[in-house]
Amino acid sequence: MSDNSWTERNDKLQRDFRFRDFSEAFAFMTRVALIAEKMDHHPEWSNVYNTVHIALSTHSAGGKVTAKDHALAAAIDKVLPA
Repeated sequence: MSDNSWTERNDKLQRDFRFRDFSEAFAFMTRVALIAEKMDHHPEWSNVYNTVHIALSTHSAGGKVTAKDHALAAAIDKVLPA
């Protein structure tokens, strides 16, 4: 239920996700939060009603996109509904 695939722009790996409603978007964010905590790599994100915007970069690498960001993006993709 996403608008597109991950794109790299402005030194961030970014993607927008759209869901049926706020509850579905919030449930997705909860699943992502648990993954991010386990990976110790936390997203920059925002949520407005049914839309979640995620931007990933690695602060310890000067805010650049690294393999850590790609790994988290791949893990996030796995929690999307089929």
